[in-house]
Amino acid sequence: MNQFLKEVLHDLSQPQKTLNAKYFYDGKGDKLFQEIMNCPEYYPTNCEKEIFRERFKDLAVTLKNGFNTFDLVEMGAGDATKSSYLLKELVDTQVDFTYMPIDISSTMIAHLEQTLPEKIKGLKVQGLNGEYFDMLEKANRVSSRKKVVMLLGGNIGNETPENAIGFCRKIRASLQEGDLVLIGFDLKKNPHTILAAYNDAAGFTRDFNLNLLHRINDELGGDFKVSQFQHYPNYDPITGACKSYLVSKKNQKVNIADQTFQFHENEVIYMEISQKYSIPEVENMAKISGFKTVTHFYDHKKWFVDTVWQCV
Repeated sequence: MNQFLKEVLHDLSQPQKTLNAKYFYDGKGDKLFQEIMNCPEYYPTNCEKEIFRERFKDLAVTLKNGFNTFDLVEMGAGDATKSSYLLKELVDTQVDFTYMPIDISSTMIAHLEQTLPEKIKGLKVQGLNGEYFDMLEKANRVSSRKKVVMLLGGNIGNETPENAIGFCRKIRASLQEGDLVLIGFDLKKNPHTILAAYNDAAGFTRDFNLNLLHRINDELGGDFKVSQFQHYPNYDPITGACKSYLVSKKNQKVNIADQTFQFHENEVIYMEISQKYSIPEVENMAKISGFKTVTHFYDHKKWFVDTVWQCV
Protein backbone atom coordinates (compact mmCIF):
# COMPACT_ATOMS: atom_id res chain seq x y z
CA MET A 1 0.00 0.00 0.00
CA ASN A 2 1.48 3.37 -0.94
CA GLN A 3 2.17 5.96 1.76
CA PHE A 4 -0.43 8.44 0.48
CA LEU A 5 -3.22 5.82 0.62
CA LYS A 6 -2.02 4.49 3.98
CA GLU A 7 -2.11 7.96 5.57
CA VAL A 8 -5.48 8.94 4.06
CA LEU A 9 -7.14 5.73 5.31
CA HIS A 10 -5.60 6.19 8.76
CA ASP A 11 -6.43 9.90 9.04
CA LEU A 12 -10.06 9.53 7.93
CA SER A 13 -10.53 6.64 10.40
CA GLN A 14 -9.81 8.88 13.42
CA PRO A 15 -12.66 10.21 15.64
CA GLN A 16 -11.70 13.66 14.31
CA LYS A 17 -11.21 13.13 10.60
CA THR A 18 -8.16 14.88 9.17
CA LEU A 19 -6.04 14.99 6.00
CA ASN A 20 -2.32 15.78 5.85
CA ALA A 21 -1.58 19.15 4.26
CA LYS A 22 1.66 17.85 2.72
CA TYR A 23 -0.53 16.13 0.10
CA PHE A 24 -1.97 19.45 -1.13
CA TYR A 25 0.93 19.76 -3.56
CA ASP A 26 0.30 17.85 -6.77
CA GLY A 27 0.57 19.56 -10.18
CA LYS A 28 -2.79 21.32 -9.81
CA GLY A 29 -2.14 22.07 -6.12
CA ASP A 30 1.20 23.71 -6.98
CA LYS A 31 -0.54 25.97 -9.52
CA LEU A 32 -3.28 26.90 -7.04
CA PHE A 33 -0.70 27.73 -4.39
CA GLN A 34 1.04 30.06 -6.87
CA GLU A 35 -2.35 31.74 -7.40
CA ILE A 36 -2.80 32.09 -3.62
CA MET A 37 0.64 33.69 -3.26
CA ASN A 38 -0.24 36.18 -6.00
CA CYS A 39 -3.68 37.14 -4.68
CA PRO A 40 -4.01 40.53 -2.91
CA GLU A 41 -5.14 39.13 0.46
CA TYR A 42 -2.17 36.76 0.89
CA TYR A 43 0.58 38.87 2.45
CA PRO A 44 3.25 36.45 3.91
CA THR A 45 5.17 35.85 0.68
CA ASN A 46 5.43 39.55 -0.20
CA CYS A 47 6.40 40.47 3.36
CA GLU A 48 9.29 38.00 3.46
CA LYS A 49 10.32 38.83 -0.10
CA GLU A 50 10.56 42.47 0.99
CA ILE A 51 12.87 41.49 3.87
CA PHE A 52 15.25 39.66 1.51
CA ARG A 53 15.03 42.32 -1.22
CA GLU A 54 15.61 45.30 1.12
CA ARG A 55 17.85 43.78 3.83
CA PHE A 56 20.04 41.30 1.91
CA LYS A 57 23.27 43.14 2.85
CA ASP A 58 22.43 43.08 6.59
CA LEU A 59 21.30 39.46 6.31
CA ALA A 60 24.60 38.50 4.66
CA VAL A 61 26.69 40.20 7.37
CA THR A 62 24.65 38.59 10.17
CA LEU A 63 24.72 35.09 8.67
CA LYS A 64 28.47 35.22 7.91
CA ASN A 65 28.98 35.85 11.62
CA GLY A 66 32.76 35.78 11.33
CA PHE A 67 32.76 32.29 9.71
CA ASN A 68 35.50 31.97 7.09
CA THR A 69 33.65 29.19 5.32
CA PHE A 70 30.23 27.66 5.85
CA ASP A 71 27.36 25.74 4.28
CA LEU A 72 24.05 27.56 3.78
CA VAL A 73 21.38 24.86 4.10
CA GLU A 74 17.84 25.80 3.10
CA MET A 75 15.05 23.48 4.22
CA GLY A 76 12.22 23.40 1.67
CA ALA A 77 14.02 25.63 -0.81
CA GLY A 78 11.32 25.65 -3.50
CA ASP A 79 12.46 27.86 -6.39
CA ALA A 80 14.84 29.87 -4.12
CA THR A 81 13.36 33.21 -5.29
CA LYS A 82 13.77 34.93 -1.91
CA SER A 83 17.12 33.29 -1.12
CA SER A 84 18.60 34.48 -4.42
CA TYR A 85 18.99 38.05 -3.10
CA LEU A 86 21.12 36.73 -0.24
CA LEU A 87 23.03 34.21 -2.38
CA LYS A 88 24.06 36.90 -4.86
CA GLU A 89 25.27 39.21 -2.08
CA LEU A 90 27.34 36.43 -0.49
CA VAL A 91 28.94 35.60 -3.86
CA ASP A 92 29.51 39.30 -4.69
CA THR A 93 31.30 39.81 -1.35
CA GLN A 94 33.45 36.72 -2.06
CA VAL A 95 32.24 34.65 0.87
CA ASP A 96 33.40 31.00 0.72
CA PHE A 97 30.17 29.06 1.10
CA THR A 98 28.17 26.25 -0.51
CA TYR A 99 24.41 26.55 -0.95
CA MET A 100 22.67 23.29 0.00
CA PRO A 101 18.96 23.44 -0.86
CA ILE A 102 16.82 20.63 0.60
CA ASP A 103 13.60 19.75 -1.19
CA ILE A 104 11.34 16.70 -1.38
CA SER A 105 11.01 17.31 -5.13
CA SER A 106 13.90 15.86 -7.17
CA THR A 107 12.72 17.96 -10.14
CA MET A 108 13.11 21.15 -8.10
CA ILE A 109 16.59 20.17 -6.86
CA ALA A 110 17.73 19.40 -10.42
CA HIS A 111 16.29 22.74 -11.55
CA LEU A 112 18.16 24.66 -8.81
CA GLU A 113 21.46 22.87 -9.46
CA GLN A 114 21.20 23.77 -13.15
CA THR A 115 19.75 27.29 -13.14
CA LEU A 116 21.17 29.00 -10.03
CA PRO A 117 24.87 28.82 -11.06
CA GLU A 118 23.82 30.25 -14.45
CA LYS A 119 22.01 33.17 -12.80
CA ILE A 120 24.59 33.77 -10.04
CA LYS A 121 28.07 33.24 -11.47
CA GLY A 122 30.43 31.59 -8.99
CA LEU A 123 27.68 30.08 -6.80
CA LYS A 124 28.39 26.55 -5.56
CA VAL A 125 25.20 24.48 -5.26
CA GLN A 126 24.91 21.00 -3.79
CA GLY A 127 21.27 19.92 -3.80
CA LEU A 128 19.85 17.51 -1.23
CA ASN A 129 16.72 15.63 -2.34
CA GLY A 130 14.71 14.11 0.50
CA GLU A 131 13.14 14.67 3.92
CA TYR A 132 14.44 17.60 6.01
CA PHE A 133 16.25 15.81 8.80
CA ASP A 134 17.63 12.96 6.67
CA MET A 135 19.15 15.60 4.40
CA LEU A 136 20.43 17.73 7.28
CA GLU A 137 22.23 14.61 8.52
CA LYS A 138 23.61 14.06 5.01
CA ALA A 139 24.82 17.69 4.87
CA ASN A 140 26.81 17.04 8.07
CA ARG A 141 28.27 13.83 6.60
CA VAL A 142 29.44 15.44 3.34
CA SER A 143 30.82 18.60 4.98
CA SER A 144 32.14 19.41 8.46
CA ARG A 145 31.97 23.18 7.90
CA LYS A 146 29.89 25.52 10.05
CA LYS A 147 26.20 25.47 9.16
CA VAL A 148 23.65 28.21 8.60
CA VAL A 149 20.17 26.68 8.25
CA MET A 150 17.24 28.60 6.75
CA LEU A 151 13.55 27.74 7.00
CA LEU A 152 11.60 30.45 5.18
CA GLY A 153 8.00 31.15 4.25
CA GLY A 154 6.55 30.77 7.71
CA ASN A 155 6.65 26.98 7.12
CA ILE A 156 7.16 26.54 10.87
CA GLY A 157 3.57 27.81 11.17
CA ASN A 158 2.28 24.58 9.58
CA GLU A 159 2.99 22.92 12.93
CA THR A 160 1.20 23.44 16.23
CA PRO A 161 3.36 25.43 18.71
CA GLU A 162 4.16 22.20 20.60
CA ASN A 163 5.26 20.42 17.42
CA ALA A 164 7.17 23.53 16.27
CA ILE A 165 9.25 23.38 19.47
CA GLY A 166 9.97 19.70 18.80
CA PHE A 167 10.93 20.58 15.22
CA CYS A 168 13.32 23.34 16.37
CA ARG A 169 14.88 21.01 18.95
CA LYS A 170 15.53 18.48 16.15
CA ILE A 171 17.26 21.20 14.12
CA ARG A 172 19.37 22.10 17.17
CA ALA A 173 20.31 18.43 17.70
CA SER A 174 21.61 18.33 14.10
CA LEU A 175 23.87 21.36 14.56
CA GLN A 176 26.97 22.41 16.48
CA GLU A 177 27.38 25.17 19.05
CA GLY A 178 27.74 28.50 17.24
CA ASP A 179 25.85 27.40 14.10
CA LEU A 180 23.05 29.73 13.01
CA VAL A 181 19.41 29.29 12.04
CA LEU A 182 17.18 31.77 10.22
CA ILE A 183 13.45 31.04 10.54
CA GLY A 184 10.47 32.95 9.14
CA PHE A 185 7.46 33.51 11.42
CA ASP A 186 4.15 35.08 10.47
CA LEU A 187 3.26 37.50 13.27
CA LYS A 188 -0.05 38.13 15.04
CA LYS A 189 -1.86 41.13 13.57
CA ASN A 190 -5.41 42.33 12.86
CA PRO A 191 -7.55 39.15 12.83
CA HIS A 192 -9.44 40.33 9.72
CA THR A 193 -6.16 40.62 7.79
CA ILE A 194 -5.14 37.09 8.77
CA LEU A 195 -8.51 35.47 8.06
CA ALA A 196 -8.76 37.15 4.64
CA ALA A 197 -5.39 35.65 3.67
CA TYR A 198 -6.88 32.16 4.08
CA ASN A 199 -10.28 32.98 2.59
CA ASP A 200 -9.43 35.01 -0.52
CA ALA A 201 -12.28 36.49 -2.53
CA ALA A 202 -11.26 34.65 -5.73
CA GLY A 203 -11.58 31.28 -3.93
CA PHE A 204 -8.06 29.98 -4.60
CA THR A 205 -7.57 28.81 -0.99
CA ARG A 206 -10.96 27.09 -1.10
CA ASP A 207 -10.01 25.31 -4.35
CA PHE A 208 -6.56 24.45 -2.93
CA ASN A 209 -8.16 22.63 0.02
CA LEU A 210 -10.84 20.93 -2.09
CA ASN A 211 -8.21 19.84 -4.62
CA LEU A 212 -6.95 17.27 -2.13
CA LEU A 213 -10.32 15.48 -2.42
CA HIS A 214 -9.95 15.52 -6.23
CA ARG A 215 -6.44 14.09 -5.80
CA ILE A 216 -7.75 11.26 -3.60
CA ASN A 217 -10.39 10.50 -6.24
CA ASP A 218 -7.87 10.56 -9.10
CA GLU A 219 -4.96 8.74 -7.49
CA LEU A 220 -6.56 6.50 -4.87
CA GLY A 221 -9.86 5.63 -6.57
CA GLY A 222 -11.94 7.62 -4.06
CA ASP A 223 -15.47 8.77 -4.81
CA PHE A 224 -15.67 12.09 -2.92
CA LYS A 225 -18.50 14.26 -4.28
CA VAL A 226 -16.34 17.36 -3.97
CA SER A 227 -19.25 19.80 -4.42
CA GLN A 228 -20.75 18.38 -1.20
CA PHE A 229 -17.89 19.81 0.89
CA GLN A 230 -17.15 23.46 1.66
CA HIS A 231 -14.03 25.28 2.83
CA TYR A 232 -14.14 26.86 6.31
CA PRO A 233 -11.20 28.87 7.73
CA ASN A 234 -11.08 29.99 11.37
CA TYR A 235 -8.67 32.27 13.26
CA ASP A 236 -8.29 32.59 17.03
CA PRO A 237 -6.42 35.86 17.75
CA ILE A 238 -5.56 34.78 21.31
CA THR A 239 -3.85 31.48 20.53
CA GLY A 240 -2.73 32.62 17.06
CA ALA A 241 -4.07 29.43 15.44
CA CYS A 242 -5.48 29.85 11.93
CA LYS A 243 -7.06 26.55 10.90
CA SER A 244 -8.72 25.27 7.74
CA TYR A 245 -11.49 22.68 7.58
CA LEU A 246 -13.73 21.07 4.99
CA VAL A 247 -17.38 20.79 6.06
CA SER A 248 -19.68 18.01 4.85
CA LYS A 249 -22.87 19.62 3.55
CA LYS A 250 -24.98 16.49 4.15
CA ASN A 251 -24.96 12.92 5.46
CA GLN A 252 -22.91 10.97 2.92
CA LYS A 253 -20.61 8.00 2.39
CA VAL A 254 -17.20 8.08 0.72
CA ASN A 255 -15.39 4.98 -0.54
CA ILE A 256 -11.60 4.83 -0.82
CA ALA A 257 -9.86 1.55 -1.71
CA ASP A 258 -11.92 -1.04 0.16
CA GLN A 259 -12.99 1.24 3.01
CA THR A 260 -16.18 3.25 3.45
CA PHE A 261 -16.26 6.46 5.49
CA GLN A 262 -19.49 7.90 6.88
CA PHE A 263 -19.79 11.69 7.01
CA HIS A 264 -22.56 13.35 8.99
CA GLU A 265 -24.06 16.65 7.92
CA ASN A 266 -21.81 19.51 9.17
CA GLU A 267 -19.02 17.11 10.16
CA VAL A 268 -15.57 18.61 9.49
CA ILE A 269 -12.27 17.33 8.14
CA TYR A 270 -9.37 19.19 9.76
CA MET A 271 -6.99 20.21 6.97
CA GLU A 272 -4.16 22.43 8.22
CA ILE A 273 -2.90 25.00 10.69
CA SER A 274 -1.11 28.27 9.93
CA GLN A 275 0.13 29.38 13.34
CA LYS A 276 0.80 33.06 14.07
CA TYR A 277 3.22 34.25 16.76
CA SER A 278 4.19 37.27 18.84
CA ILE A 279 7.87 38.26 19.17
CA PRO A 280 8.03 37.14 22.85
CA GLU A 281 6.66 33.73 21.75
CA VAL A 282 9.31 33.50 19.01
CA GLU A 283 12.10 34.39 21.46
CA ASN A 284 10.79 31.91 24.01
CA MET A 285 10.75 29.16 21.37
CA ALA A 286 14.41 29.91 20.63
CA LYS A 287 15.33 29.67 24.30
CA ILE A 288 13.55 26.40 25.05
CA SER A 289 14.83 24.81 21.81
CA GLY A 290 18.52 25.41 22.62
CA PHE A 291 19.19 28.71 20.83
CA LYS A 292 19.78 32.34 21.71
CA THR A 293 18.16 35.10 19.65
CA VAL A 294 20.70 37.11 17.62
CA THR A 295 18.44 39.59 15.82
CA HIS A 296 15.12 40.05 14.01
CA PHE A 297 14.50 41.25 10.44
CA TYR A 298 11.02 42.69 9.74
CA ASP A 299 9.08 43.91 6.72
CA HIS A 300 8.05 47.59 6.99
CA LYS A 301 4.59 46.72 8.38
CA LYS A 302 6.09 44.35 10.98
CA TRP A 303 3.68 41.67 9.81
CA PHE A 304 6.41 39.05 9.34
CA VAL A 305 9.81 38.35 10.93
CA ASP A 306 12.91 36.45 9.82
CA THR A 307 14.61 35.75 13.11
CA VAL A 308 18.25 34.66 13.47
CA TRP A 309 19.13 32.23 16.25
CA GLN A 310 22.49 30.85 17.36
CA CYS A 311 23.05 27.37 18.78
CA VAL A 312 24.13 27.49 22.44
